[in-house]
Amino acid sequence: MSKNSIALLFLSFLLAPGSLPADEGMWLFNGLPLEQFKTKYGFEPTPEWTDHLMKSSVRFNVGGSASFVSSNGLVLTNHHVGSDTLNKLSTQENNYYEDGFLAKTFEDELKAPDLELNQLVNITDVTDQVNAAVKKNMSPGEAAAARRSTISRIEQAATEKSGLRSDVVSLYGGARYHLYQYKKYTDVRLVWAPESAIAFFGGDADNFEYPRYCLDACLFRVYEDGKPAEIEHFLKWSDNGAEEDELVFVSGNPGSTSRIYTVAALKYERDHYLPYVLDFIRRREILLQQFGLNSAESARIAKDGLFGFQNARKARMGMLQGLQDPALMQVKEAEEKKILAQVKADPKLKQYAQAWDKIAEVQQQKAKRLGTGISFNTRLFNIAQTLVQMSAEDKKPSDQRMGEFRDSARESLEQQLFSSAPIYPELQQAILADLIARTLELRGADDPLCQKILQGQNPSDRAAQLVKGTRLMDVAYRRKLAKEGTDGSQDPMIQLAQLVDPIVRQQRSESEELQEIERQAYSQISEALFATQGTSTYPDATFTLRLSYGPVKGYQENGQAIPPFTRMGETFDHEMAHDGQPGYELPQSWRDAAARIQPETPFNFVCTADIIGGNSGSPVVNKDLELVGLIFDGNIQSLIGDYIYSDKQGRSVSVHSSAIRDALRHIYDADAIADQLGN
Repeated sequence: MSKNSIALLFLSFLLAPGSLPADEGMWLFNGLPLEQFKTKYGFEPTPEWTDHLMKSSVRFNVGGSASFVSSNGLVLTNHHVGSDTLNKLSTQENNYYEDGFLAKTFEDELKAPDLELNQLVNITDVTDQVNAAVKKNMSPGEAAAARRSTISRIEQAATEKSGLRSDVVSLYGGARYHLYQYKKYTDVRLVWAPESAIAFFGGDADNFEYPRYCLDACLFRVYEDGKPAEIEHFLKWSDNGAEEDELVFVSGNPGSTSRIYTVAALKYERDHYLPYVLDFIRRREILLQQFGLNSAESARIAKDGLFGFQNARKARMGMLQGLQDPALMQVKEAEEKKILAQVKADPKLKQYAQAWDKIAEVQQQKAKRLGTGISFNTRLFNIAQTLVQMSAEDKKPSDQRMGEFRDSARESLEQQLFSSAPIYPELQQAILADLIARTLELRGADDPLCQKILQGQNPSDRAAQLVKGTRLMDVAYRRKLAKEGTDGSQDPMIQLAQLVDPIVRQQRSESEELQEIERQAYSQISEALFATQGTSTYPDATFTLRLSYGPVKGYQENGQAIPPFTRMGETFDHEMAHDGQPGYELPQSWRDAAARIQPETPFNFVCTADIIGGNSGSPVVNKDLELVGLIFDGNIQSLIGDYIYSDKQGRSVSVHSSAIRDALRHIYDADAIADQLGN
């Protein structure tokens, strides 16, 4: 995937100080580019406009974005964001992920076992409080501990005062800290989901491609006191949806970007981290494929995980290919050289020049440590590890605990820990056996810790012993251990977690020290950027609410014009063109409704809004704050967006609001739900 043209285009903007290419940016809601809106689009959002959109937006704790779309608690997101819950609610008899779901009445709506939705209601700058905790003579470890303790106290005080979930977020590489406060909804119920065949029409082949024909949408509802919640801030539904060249806005929670990364950090990603991660992803993808071949039920319980790893593999391949393009690295090197020259020439800034060297040193340490840790990331082991660490952390004051065990985070932690979601022992066993085998490969089978893990057995037999011997599938037993502690437990999974906990903690401590060095260095780089380029810029994504924007616009690819819209009627043509290929078979509901579907109704569309993973499920709105679309993907040219943005071909991909409404009415016999949208 060549990026020469993108890189050269970006370079032309780079050499114009203070400018951003096109409509770049994942902007903070308390730092929107108001002057850019006014100058380029003649649009001036009011504080009320911003507040309403912020409070109409929702974050899923499993990763992903959403929005309120009715006064009685309807929440719109992607099918693939809701897939975790769809699979947890499914059984061998009722496969809601595969076959879809529709609740005809409130009573029919299915309660999610462990879903938490967050509505952002307040942002406060707490930079001075956090930075005051770190003294000049502190070691990186001491600085990290002091910062962590202060953040814990800020979060706890804010939680006690407001009753809201309160998270301190690091921004601009550590140059700023903001307190994000959320209203939590934990009674969340499934209302509607289409079949996976249309939600992910085109399968892995069409993933990250365009044109697309996907109804990647589903609806949940939030409840309070056992009743549908009364929602003040929700999005109206557009009558006509997005139109070509229309300015649209995307409000969502992009996961993470690395646009502030130095050249040394990007080379670490290119040469070490991404290849390492891709090897793991490919390995897990093959394991899940093989597991799914055992039976139809095995395929069902492995499918969500398999989709996730297939998606991750394709996304990271795009990222790696971008970094392997010499032209892109030349852009980053030119940018770095230019900034460093400005810093070294300014007596007030030259102290910051050493920050780039510090980051380069950290990358060398990270490369040496890669693959030396212990990770048995399965549901059962994670429960065991949480209980073991909780037993130790709860003996400390809250501000001295690891972040996830602070008092302010306890409610969210326990919701996951005590979830009634099904656990499939056969799949747990297969994954754990492979993770144990991988640990042996990385550390060497004669490593003393590996020998203790195995207890004289091979990885498969040891995993079987652990999974079959544990009682952690019993929620009541988990609650008992959480209350009484894990000391003296005879549960084999608990004992495994106890065995590896010292090295897990050591690795975490070492990682935090390196992160602290990076944090201080990137903070200095950010201050240098503020001084040389101004403060009107956006920070890297942090899975916090951001606003992106841009017009609905097609693009050119291989000399061909790619139109901004696909149409619902074209979906049948797309199926016929692939003649029975896996992933291109429409569900029966669409065949039955073919005569009722208006063929010219827009289905999917693209715009230039700057998005990344985590934006899935984000609402797309117009100037009037009407919902006109639902983000569900980016095209293949957008995958380098983790490191660099270009609107030459990179596009975000959305489901058109008209397609969602018409599908509910004409395909799924869900007029009652369609009538609630925007009301």
